[in-house]
Amino acid sequence: MDDGKVNALSPEMIRSVAAGFDRAEDDGADAVILTGREGVFSAGFDLKTEGEGWPPMLVAGANLAARMLSFPRPVILACNGHAMAMGGFLLLSADYRIGVSGDLKIGLNEVAIGLTMPWFGIEIARHRLARPYFDRCAVTGVLLGPDEALDAGFLDEMVPAADLPGAAVEAAGQLAEVKHPAHAETKLRVREQVIAGINDGVKRIEGDGREW
Repeated sequence: MDDGKVNALSPEMIRSVAAGFDRAEDDGADAVILTGREGVFSAGFDLKTEGEGWPPMLVAGANLAARMLSFPRPVILACNGHAMAMGGFLLLSADYRIGVSGDLKIGLNEVAIGLTMPWFGIEIARHRLARPYFDRCAVTGVLLGPDEALDAGFLDEMVPAADLPGAAVEAAGQLAEVKHPAHAETKLRVREQVIAGINDGVKRIEGDGREW
């Protein structure tokens, strides 16, 4: 992802990423790597989106997260910088997450900028974050440095920034060796509750856009 700025997840950006996953599945890819521009993975939803466009954008973001959580091939996320809000939810939706060391922030800062965390986001955070961090990150909007993000459950591995591309390709090669049908079916079993929670959150948005 690279919009030349902070990779705001606008409706167009979300559609582009979702289309990439569709192409990967159609092409029979053995694994997928998702990354951002140097210094930033994503700062979250595009806050400049007009009010009426917010519910569809939230639904698209939730569906993208569910798509990643249920994707039939391994998904590696190479987090090369800041990851906040919806960017953090995508980070929590990949199978293996590699971050970089440095002066960067990762977290779910909705409440810090005056937004109530959407129900689907709560379910994603509950599924992946260590229990004390889930409560703290969701309720306070704290942003963590990479070392603490690793402890919290946002990341699985951390490398120097220069090593990130190679580490992501290496992880993709290793995970591509898993047996695909077993991987896909087990993923759906392990993540049944969080995917159901995301779908319920989508229904809340579609039923009443204020019920995020």
